Amino acid sequence: MESMSDDGAINHNTTLTNKHRGNEVTVRPATLDHLSIHQLAAHGEMAQMKMHLDSDMSLLNSQDERGFTPLMWAAAFGEIEMVQFLLEKGADPRTFARERESALSLASACGFADIVNILLEHKVDIDSYDWNGGTPLLYAVRGNHMRCVEYLLGHGADITFEADSGYSPVALAVALGYKKMQKLLEDHILKLLRS
Repeated sequence: MESMSDDGAINHNTTLTNKHRGNEVTVRPATLDHLSIHQLAAHGEMAQMKMHLDSDMSLLNSQDERGFTPLMWAAAFGEIEMVQFLLEKGADPRTFARERESALSLASACGFADIVNILLEHKVDIDSYDWNGGTPLLYAVRGNHMRCVEYLLGHGADITFEADSGYSPVALAVALGYKKMQKLLEDHILKLLRS
């Protein structure tokens, strides 16, 4: 490469690029044609998802090597339109992955309150627990996701459930120093005691 200096002389650039060094990546990035049904769900690729399901509906509830379904991937990545589409097509929101993760626990852990609310309308097990005793409520508290916690409590999540670590939702909020979350949980307990 050549460039002009301020005095008009031509400077030859001696900096080697990645291509000159032989470090250039020759593999093309993945195209939509090569993404799995699970990756399409995580990326919210509606047109490709529809095309795949039109040709093979058994993909709808297919599980990857970790046991995650397309619905779980969409829920974990906040792809609300994909979640709605998959549920309309008949995706099972009650499926568990290998370590007992669910679409609800993944959405709760990531703070996707609107997806949590949609899944709760589909009668999922609100107090399901995974391999280490985590419930959707505990994951929402750990992430300090207030709206998720409000939706879960509003649908009857068990506030007394303790993870394998021994933490209840209130104890976890206290341990993490989440004052607003602690107040939300304590107010809910008082409301339960009054009724």
